[in-house]
Amino acid sequence: MSGVDEDDVEAHDVNELTLLLAERKAQAVAATLEDTAAGALVIGCDSMLEFKAQGFGKPPSAAEAAERWRTMRNRTGTLVTGHCVIDTGSGRRATAAARTVVHFGDPTDAEIDALVRTGEPLRVAGAFTIDGFAAPFVDSIEGDHGNVIGLSLPLLRRLLGELDVEVTSLWA
Repeated sequence: MSGVDEDDVEAHDVNELTLLLAERKAQAVAATLEDTAAGALVIGCDSMLEFKAQGFGKPPSAAEAAERWRTMRNRTGTLVTGHCVIDTGSGRRATAAARTVVHFGDPTDAEIDALVRTGEPLRVAGAFTIDGFAAPFVDSIEGDHGNVIGLSLPLLRRLLGELDVEVTSLWA
């Protein structure tokens, strides 16, 4: 955990906000590494749901999570995940955001209430996941499913390339 206060960051739009948060998280973790970890790669990510021109992070309450779901059902939003990779050896960094369109299903009020009671929506951006209890209520996505889970591997590969690191070198 980075310990970054997500509520302390402001930006003009969701894209910029996720990038700023990802960078701050990566910087916070990189700053904790000892000299023995010199040359480590630190990855920071942060996600938000862009919905109706607003950014939805983690809902502050169960009531807000339920209200979001009632608003999102049968609609479409875009999950935006900012990524930052820092090479602690060189100090170089690469950043970019990935965007995935999410088509929400039509859960009943009873299903939404049951979902919120699990507590899951309070721990995740946009109050949903595609790899947990909310998965049955996401009809489809357009784009990288890993991005919706929290890390776009294709984007990570490109960012590593900007730092002259081949993703295959990490397999050893």
